[in-house]
Amino acid sequence: MGQMIDLVADLGEGFGAYSLGDDDALLDVLSSANIACGFHAGDPDIMDATVAACVRRGVGIGAHPSFPDLRGFGRRAMDLAADEVRTDVLYQLGALSAFAAYHGGRVAHVAPHGRLGNLVTTRADYAAAVADAVAATDPSMIVLTQDGELAGAARARGLRVGIVGIVDRAYQPDGSLLPRSEPGAVIHDAGAVVARTVRLVREGVLDAVDGTDVHVEADTVLLHGDNPGALDVARRIRAALLADGVTIAPLARVLDAKSAAA
Repeated sequence: MGQMIDLVADLGEGFGAYSLGDDDALLDVLSSANIACGFHAGDPDIMDATVAACVRRGVGIGAHPSFPDLRGFGRRAMDLAADEVRTDVLYQLGALSAFAAYHGGRVAHVAPHGRLGNLVTTRADYAAAVADAVAATDPSMIVLTQDGELAGAARARGLRVGIVGIVDRAYQPDGSLLPRSEPGAVIHDAGAVVARTVRLVREGVLDAVDGTDVHVEADTVLLHGDNPGALDVARRIRAALLADGVTIAPLARVLDAKSAAA
């Protein structure tokens, strides 16, 4: 089997009269989308339009649940109990699933956003809360995360797991992301991001901030759509991967192919 990878970006992250990123153009590049569910961004109209656009294009629909933090865009830590995380995730999954059903689609994966997405890799209680919410809602949903507590909790419940490679973020030697508050946390050099992506897909490694290699067996590559020049970088990544003989496909298809080849 040749190389296959999913390309995903965070979409639907406007609110009311405010928009963020060029979602329509990005959908021509992506194979999957993480869609904001209203807690860090997104509203019913935006969720409806984004899901409909994904269904029209055959782009995999993913839920992007967050802490209830509209003002901080879901990037601030919140001292929530694990049960609050579970019910918040259930609420957001239910909302996006309703829009998906209306448009004849389904939510294929769940990818926690922002600070919640960081914490579920290290906090076992939060990881269990998210995994329980997904397993009870629809155990066919894929949990999309970095290696860590959530991946383990999801597998323990019989859920499929997709590992994400975040090519425009700096990695620390232990495989965690360099905090956004640190200089160099976001990589803006388009050529470097494209080269990192090709190496990730081909070799399963990303270089850390200290120059060492971090092993990342990625099933999907996350393309941030809210950075300057993000659309151009996304297009260059897609073109570079296709030129290298890589097949781009939705996450579920990537995992199916890996299972069949195992």
